[in-house]
Order: sequence, then C-alpha cells, then structure tokens
Amino acid sequence: MAVTNSERMVRRQIERRGIRDPRVLAAMRKVEREAFLPEAMREFAYEDTALPIEEGQTMSQPYIVARMAEAAEIASGDRVLEVGAGSGYAAAVFAELAARVYAIERHAALAQLAESRLRSLGYGNVDVRAGDGTLGWPEAAPFDVIIASAGGPRVPEALRRQLAIGGRLVIPVGETRSRQHLIRVTRTGKTSFEQETLEKVMFVPLIGAEGWAAGSVDEGDDGRIADPPPATTHSLPALIADATQALPDPADPAFAEIFDRFAGRRIVLLGEASHGTREFYRARARITRRLIERHGFEMVAVEADWPDAAALDRHVRHLPQPAGDRPAFRRFPTWMWRNKEVEAFIGWLRDYNLPYVEEKRIGFHGLDIYSLSDSIEAVLNYLDRTDRDAARIARERYGCLTPWQGDPAAYGRAVLSQGYRDCEAAVVATLADLLSTRLDRAAKDDRFFDTVQNAQLVATAERYYRAMYYGGAESWNLRDRHMFDTLLRLLEHRGPRSKAVVWAHNSHIGDARFTDMGRVRDELNLGQLCRERFGDQVALIGFGTHAGTVAAAHGWGGPMEVMEVRPSRPDSIERQFHDGRIGRGVLMLGDIAGELRDRLSAERLERFIGVIYRPETELQSHYAHVELPGQLDAYVWFDRTNAVEPLAASAGPGVPDTWPYGV
Repeated sequence: MAVTNSERMVRRQIERRGIRDPRVLAAMRKVEREAFLPEAMREFAYEDTALPIEEGQTMSQPYIVARMAEAAEIASGDRVLEVGAGSGYAAAVFAELAARVYAIERHAALAQLAESRLRSLGYGNVDVRAGDGTLGWPEAAPFDVIIASAGGPRVPEALRRQLAIGGRLVIPVGETRSRQHLIRVTRTGKTSFEQETLEKVMFVPLIGAEGWAAGSVDEGDDGRIADPPPATTHSLPALIADATQALPDPADPAFAEIFDRFAGRRIVLLGEASHGTREFYRARARITRRLIERHGFEMVAVEADWPDAAALDRHVRHLPQPAGDRPAFRRFPTWMWRNKEVEAFIGWLRDYNLPYVEEKRIGFHGLDIYSLSDSIEAVLNYLDRTDRDAARIARERYGCLTPWQGDPAAYGRAVLSQGYRDCEAAVVATLADLLSTRLDRAAKDDRFFDTVQNAQLVATAERYYRAMYYGGAESWNLRDRHMFDTLLRLLEHRGPRSKAVVWAHNSHIGDARFTDMGRVRDELNLGQLCRERFGDQVALIGFGTHAGTVAAAHGWGGPMEVMEVRPSRPDSIERQFHDGRIGRGVLMLGDIAGELRDRLSAERLERFIGVIYRPETELQSHYAHVELPGQLDAYVWFDRTNAVEPLAASAGPGVPDTWPYGV
C-alpha cells in the first residue's frame, strides 16, 4: 500500500525529531494540511517548513504544531484556547485531541476563512472569533490548555489568569523574532506558576495589548529576520571573505588555475545553482578545459539525456551521425543545453579532438533518464542493423511501453492495471539479452556500448515513472542511482585509469547526507554515491549567486523566460558571501578550520533553482538547509549573474537538419 503524504511527513519530520505521543502522531496523520492552504501553496503542504497564507501570515511548520501539542499534554476532555488561529490547521489538530477548542485570530478575514474551513471539514467542536488574542477569551475561561501560535516579548498576564489550576500554557517568548524560545507555563495554584524553556523557535509576532504593538516589529510574510549589520572582524561574512580566494573572469584562462589541486582526483563534479545561468556554464567550461588539457581527463558526463548527448559525442569525436538523425535537445527544457555557452564549449572540444585518433578523443555523455522514446528507438535501430531476430523480439517486449512514450509520466498510473505490470520483466529481458552478448563484442565497440546504455535507460525509466506516480524519495533515488551507474559504466568502458568531469546541478553533486535531502527526505544523490565509492578521489565543487537574472520557466513544459533572481535571504549561505562583499571567488572548504568551519557547519539555507523558478514561493520552492563543509569540497561564488542565451529555435536556410551540433 502506498504511503500517504501525511504519513511520510509524520515519519520524517515529526517522529524522527522525538515526538512520541501516539495521539498527537495520529492527529497529525489525520488532518489534511493542504485543506488549510491557498491554492498556490498546496503543493508544498507537507514540506518541512512554515508556509505563507492569507493576510501576510504563516502556517507553522508541522513539527512545531506537533511539538506544541505534545508539550501541552492535551487530554480528550480538555478545553483548549488557541491564540493565533491563522489558517485553522493547528486548531483542527487540537480538535482531534480535545473536547473543545476556542481559537482567536487578530485578522477578521483570516478568522472567517478558518471558521469556514473547519466547518466544511466537520469540526463542530471548534469556535473561532476575531479579536486580540493577548487578552484571551475571558467568558470561556478557565482553559486546561492555552497554545499561542505567535511570539510576544513576555507571557501575557491575561492568559496566565485564564489557565485552570493544573493547566498548561505553551507560548513563544523573546526580545526579538530571532531570539525566541518556546516555553511552557503550568499553573500549580491560585497564584503560583512553574515555567520551563523547551527550545529555540521563530514565530510571527504576537500583536496586541499585552504583546507587541502593531507596527513595532516586522510582520513580513516569509519569516525573515532583519538584515544583518555590516561585516565586522569576527562576523561570519568577514571570516568567509578572509578565506575566499578571488577569481578573474571565466574568460581568463587563469580562472581555472586554482582548481589544479583537484587534478589527481578521478572524478571532479562541477555543480550549478540554477540550470539557466551564464556564469556557471562558462566557469565549468573553463575548469573542464584545463582538466582536459593539463591533467588527462578523458570525458565530460552531464545531466542530460543519453541519446541527445550521444549526438554531441559523435560530433565532438568526428564520428558519423546516423542517417535521419534529429536535432539534439529538442524537448523541454531546450535552453539547458541548446545555449551559446554550451555551443562554445562543444566547438572547442571538437577542435581539441581533431589531432587525436578516435580512441584518444574526449567524450561527451549524458547521465540522465528522461529519454524513454529516443532510447527505445536507438536500441531497435541498432538491432535492425545487427540482428533482425533480436530486433523483432525487442519490439514485442517494448510494446507495453509504446502508448506511454509521448507522456512517460502517465505510465505510473497504467501499472495499476495488471496488463501493464509485466513491462519491467519485458524490458529487463531485452537488456539481459544484450548484456549476454557483451563478451562477443569488441571491448571498445562504442556503438554496442551506446545500445546497451540505451537499453539500461529504458529498464530504469520503467521503474522511475512507476515510482514517480507514488511520490516520495524512490523516484529521485532511482534517477541519481542511474546517473551514478552510468558514470561507472563510462569509467569502466574507458579503462581503469580513466578520469571524468561531471556537470550537474548542486542538488545532484553536493553530498545529500549533509542536506535536507538526506536528513529529512531520505534522498541520496550522485555526489554522495561517488564519495561512498571513490572516497577522496572525488571532488564536489558547488556554485552560488546572490542575485541577477536566470533563464527558467514558471512550470514544467512552459516557455523560457528571463527572470529576475531575488536577492538571497538573510538567513542563507548566499547572503553570508554577499555581505562579505565578495564579487567572484572560491572558498576551498577542505582548507577551512576553527571558527569558520564551526560556524559554516551550522545548518543554513541554500538556494536551488532548476529549470523552473517560482519567485513568489521562493522559500518553499527553492531553499533547503545544508551543512556546507560536508556538502561540498569547494564553493565558487558569483555575486551577480546573468541568464544563458538560448540558441535560435531554427537554423535557417542551408544549415544541416541536425543543427546546431550536426555534421
């Protein structure tokens, strides 16, 4: 049975952090978080973060709701007062635990919306009203439990008075929004109270007569703290600036000299913070050129589909293109590889290879998994030329995937019917047949190697699209394991001394064990797998930027746009580099020690922009917590960056059909 989003949330975000009360866990599983969010935010409902809602307010992080509920020790007969009803989500959780819930919300529009949602979901034991939460709900007092979902400078006296003897009050308190602690106050007698500090938190401000005055604190909708002061001698930005080595423009060959320290590694993985930033492509090209020219690296493996990259590989190695070959990288997102920066690098690589014999030429290969249709076609074309009986059998086996080649993601739904559950065995059988003939082929038969890789991709893609239907970490893990396995096969094919440069997103090349990916979502990635297999023979080099422009789409399959990249958040890794006034440089994370290592080892947000960029939900869509010195070996910084320039959609008269990379 498939695991639900709420069950996955409870396991990864709540139980792992120590919440044990079975009633609280059951309530968190039951209440559908997306039902309390605006339409635009529902896809992030089960993320491990606070989320923006109407009226510039936020819905608390799931763990915090569970933590407050457990700390309050809500019993089935209790009467609960919630201060700061917001969306109504926490009130629904508390209503699953208590006899009755009274929820106060300062914003009348929010109170009305929360009440409507709760009523429509059948929560008849919740009363909602608009008012000043710091004054409580005197006519309904006393309460067994009071929970405040906003932080004030002190515990409001009105709330203390409205606690029943033995009652518990859970509330964030602090001098500023960035210095709050969750505390629990227990009323032990008519005039006696006990107070405990539970943990450090950060909430929106508690506005009211016994809280913050309206306008006296930032009520921003994204949970940001105030901008940091200018860098001082011992500030983190100053420490970073002192340790970062300045770099010239990537157009200067000297840009890559500092990366000679990684020349002895077998695999150098070069990241990017977005799939549409010119400076990242130019920097990777310059570093790669030096590793090839000076240090014997033999291949470039990129986050691209195998058949498309194979067309470029034939081009740069001066090999013939198959008759009727179609243009490479014609599917979304075309600009990721069909851009001026990649065109310049491919042109250089083709020229570099010209004097060498075929076996010594540098290869260009794709690691990714999305090209189901092209890979099936490549396998069948090869078998048509070499073994017609095998081609006939392969066509029969691949028949179960044929309806889904145009929309492979739809295959996940189809496997629910028995008729399509046998696809895995069929596509694996074709792969096994090809592998069984490997010993009969020449060890360096690149055409046969290409066919086997396409068959491997079809087999993995079948499992990937099936897993994608159910969600969770499995589809991501299948994809990155496929990329790693492809890289291993390339290294094996080129020989025991072969060395590779990899181009992929930071989310793939940075070690997932030191990010939310591994710690919260049970995801692994290419960088982690390379480190686990090759140890210190691997270098993981990430890239970052503060602001600028990026080529991206608003949604999958949408048109490319040049978008403004928002300035990085004050609580992010990127802002520390920006505040250090570093224009362009590299921080060698393996060299840092002492205070700088300790402070960078504390979790901070890092921005990840792919082919989709959603500035309006940037925190939820594009930031994740990382421990930078564990995630990467080096971090290349460009304070301001620009969008890549895509190649024209058509080549014009007289240009070969396989433009831009055909021969």
